[in-house]
Amino acid sequence: MSKQPELTQEQILATFHTYGAPRGRWLVGGEFERPVVRPDGRPVFYDDEDGIRWILERLAERYNWTLHREGDTPIALFRDKANVTLEPGGQLELSGAPHASLKALSDEAYRQRDEIRSIIADRPLTLLATGLTPFARIEDIGWMPKGRYQIMQQYLPGELAHYMMKGTASVQCNYDYADEADCARKVRLSAGLAPLTTAMFANSPMYAGQLTGYQSYRGYIWTKTDPDRTGFPPGLRDDYSHERWVDYLLDVPMMFYKSGEVWLPAEGRSFRSFMQAGIAGQRPSVADWDLHMTSVFPEVRIKRTIEVRGADCVPLPLAVAFCALFTGLFYDEGALDEGLAIVDDFMKHADREARFLAACQRGLQAEVGGQRLHHWAQSVVTAARKGLTRVDPGAAAMLDPLEENVRAGRTPADGVIDAWEAAPDPRALIDYLQY
Repeated sequence: MSKQPELTQEQILATFHTYGAPRGRWLVGGEFERPVVRPDGRPVFYDDEDGIRWILERLAERYNWTLHREGDTPIALFRDKANVTLEPGGQLELSGAPHASLKALSDEAYRQRDEIRSIIADRPLTLLATGLTPFARIEDIGWMPKGRYQIMQQYLPGELAHYMMKGTASVQCNYDYADEADCARKVRLSAGLAPLTTAMFANSPMYAGQLTGYQSYRGYIWTKTDPDRTGFPPGLRDDYSHERWVDYLLDVPMMFYKSGEVWLPAEGRSFRSFMQAGIAGQRPSVADWDLHMTSVFPEVRIKRTIEVRGADCVPLPLAVAFCALFTGLFYDEGALDEGLAIVDDFMKHADREARFLAACQRGLQAEVGGQRLHHWAQSVVTAARKGLTRVDPGAAAMLDPLEENVRAGRTPADGVIDAWEAAPDPRALIDYLQY
């Protein structure tokens, strides 16, 4: 067997420069995390009679998904270019295929949601639209049997790291870019808008049966998880370049690596040191680098595509609206220019952390620069609608539920709070939060 060539920083950077795609081949792919709970909000365990493993196996049997196992343990499903994976507390994540239209993305998301609904229809199980499980305590939620999670639960330093892993759920979406300069503009836009994104989609005001005082407690939890790999690391704070981003990834502490099929702790070594000195005689491959890139969780993540993060799990019409929002902003040059002008103005007021914390606490009613986020969000949605009307006219209506909320200055969390205060009963709220 020939010796595998050693991976170098130059090779990694050169690969990033191959990732751009012509405008005519730009696609969009959604990622949708959803908690599964009992009708009173109690957690569902992997090995329950009707638990997470049972759901995966039934989906595979009934809907032509292929089970993927770690050892003998089912941990994921694959079909065509989509997959369903498990977050650490059993949240089910659909990572959809890349699509040429938002309608195709939406159809896929609804179809897979309905598949899960059909599986659990006659069981005491509920799929939730919420950014944080509202009743189960984190210590009462079981861990999913995945090797990387065993290492992550020991490694992550933040006081709320286990809350992030086992309790939170979000919406993310992936977008193409033409080249490094186009990527930089889109990264600046999405990173600058992160507080507004958090506010518009805030949907996690409760934990352990109590109101937390936050509209997006999920967003706050992420600030207490690991400063090395969350929020706005180098590469997002400054003008983006592939080189700055690769430098950040090379130096961020590693949590894990794989030797064959075995997950091993990296004990905080950097990937740069992995390349230079190896670990236990092993040098990294391209697959190791790809794995390492999945172990950072900033508000925007750049790989072959730009992954926009930072929205709580919300009802599916709003989740699709999240994907539509950035499609309109990213894929139309005029909307991108308009969005960047909003970011330039928005970022003059307060510092990045203060803007983000205000959004987590008060949602669209938070103030920045003497204006409520409600005001800034309206401008963003208007720009996105104009862009979407030009690049995917049939999808413009997908922004309607978001625009209605923003116009009223309300978040999904406001509806949760109203429902809880009107009827403070776990079963009633779980029914209200059905995905």
